[in-house]
Amino acid sequence: MICQSCQKEIADNSNFCYFCGAKQSPAPSAGVSPRRRLLRSSTDRRIAGVCGGLADYFDLDATLIRVIWVLLLLCGGTGLLAYIILWIVVPLAPSAPPMQPTPAAR
Repeated sequence: MICQSCQKEIADNSNFCYFCGAKQSPAPSAGVSPRRRLLRSSTDRRIAGVCGGLADYFDLDATLIRVIWVLLLLCGGTGLLAYIILWIVVPLAPSAPPMQPTPAAR
């Protein structure tokens, strides 16, 4: 999939571009929507990919999820326990296939 904003290749079905952060429009489907699953992100991760996975699931920016998580951590410490539980329970998303080299334009 190609980002509509910066024209760089990103993983299929990404909600946001990993390079410029631009929101991606959903790809048209044949009328059947795939079942959404909560998965830890294998590409948008800082520690374990929990915030990136939640951002993809709820169609939000990962930075916003991370800020909320820090606020939960500072307000009572429940954020740390919830993060560790999600780290253990939520499966890791499959990594994106390696990008194929494109022939140079002549």
